[in-house]
Amino acid sequence: MLHSRFDIRQRLLPVTLLAVALFGCASVKAQAARSPSDVVREFYKAMHERRFKDAWALTVYKPAVEGLSAEEMEDLRPFFEGQAAPVPEQIQIDNEQVSGTTAKVFIQLPPTDSSPQITSKPVDLIYSSGVWIIGTEAEQATVKKTSHRYFLDAVIDLNQDNMEDVLKRLIGMEALFAQTHNGAFGDAKALIGAGLMSDDMVDPKTSGYNLHLTVAKDGKTFVASAEPARYGHTAKLSFWMDQTGNLKKLDNGGKPLTGAK
Repeated sequence: MLHSRFDIRQRLLPVTLLAVALFGCASVKAQAARSPSDVVREFYKAMHERRFKDAWALTVYKPAVEGLSAEEMEDLRPFFEGQAAPVPEQIQIDNEQVSGTTAKVFIQLPPTDSSPQITSKPVDLIYSSGVWIIGTEAEQATVKKTSHRYFLDAVIDLNQDNMEDVLKRLIGMEALFAQTHNGAFGDAKALIGAGLMSDDMVDPKTSGYNLHLTVAKDGKTFVASAEPARYGHTAKLSFWMDQTGNLKKLDNGGKPLTGAK
């Protein structure tokens, strides 16, 4: 009986290996056979479900997420969440146009506050390494130059621009606050309470910065400073500004900047 079982296993082994090989080939062919519309649907589904690495793997930005650590992904999460926020549960595809190794898939975008009507948006794709991926050849070339730094550097630039904008707007916020508080300026908590500043502006997870706003005891002067929450990951520049609007910025290695520099 033992000999018989051994013979059966020997006969079944090649059949099993053949089945695995055929299944593997079928999976590869199925993946290669995904249409541009299929790829677009999968991308938006993954974005809606917050599976960001899976989503970007379907695009020319795949090299930009492959080498990211878990900590770096967390640094990028607010940026990715912003990208995913307007994505509905299901995407309506209107049309697909294929021309050689490029394609366009037209999707319907749901109404928003800024655009109350349903609009149609084209999504570009290219045929690369046997599969359709979202993006253009120009975007693919740009990503290849910076690899996993692409999103990190983009977020650094975005956070730095946003923080500079916040500080410039702070002058106006303080002016409005002072009008109703006998000419006295307010700290961040007071400005938020007055509805002049949002919580996001002082949240390091959202802004990428540690923002400090110090008001003098007499309320007539203030100093605002901001340094990267994680230097080289969320930002590089440090900022300093006083109530006159004198704004200074410098790559200070992530250290706070003072008015003396």
